[in-house]
Amino acid sequence: MTATLNPYISFKDTTRDAMTFYQSVLGGDLTISTFADLHAAQDPSEADLVMHSLLTTPSGFTLMASDTPARMEYAPGNNFSISLSGDAESEDELRGYWDRLSDGATVSMPLEKAIWGDTFGMLTDRFGIAWLVNIAGDDTPTGHS
Repeated sequence: MTATLNPYISFKDTTRDAMTFYQSVLGGDLTISTFADLHAAQDPSEADLVMHSLLTTPSGFTLMASDTPARMEYAPGNNFSISLSGDAESEDELRGYWDRLSDGATVSMPLEKAIWGDTFGMLTDRFGIAWLVNIAGDDTPTGHS
């Protein structure tokens, strides 16, 4: 698999509804994982919120989204990122992108092993654009961010 680039949208408690709507518009396969599913709920009231969703369409579109937990800032209009993802075969390529994007960036999460088994990092580049980089682990499907 090659590396992919796609939008990643953040919502406030409406990801499931939004992604189901986008699936009805664009078609395709939708997967949804909650914070509880991924053992990442820091607040029990947020366990059923969407930590990651992935819509892949017959036209080749990829859209990802998640709910923003209370501990993180949510600002409509600034609620998107660009996601770079791939599997172990793309690791060198993705790490290269990370290294170059990191120049002058604010790293909010270093590129390292995440609780769901992938290597994951988040940064805001020197132009104010938020990026997510995800390298799928051996046992996880590509696209988990």
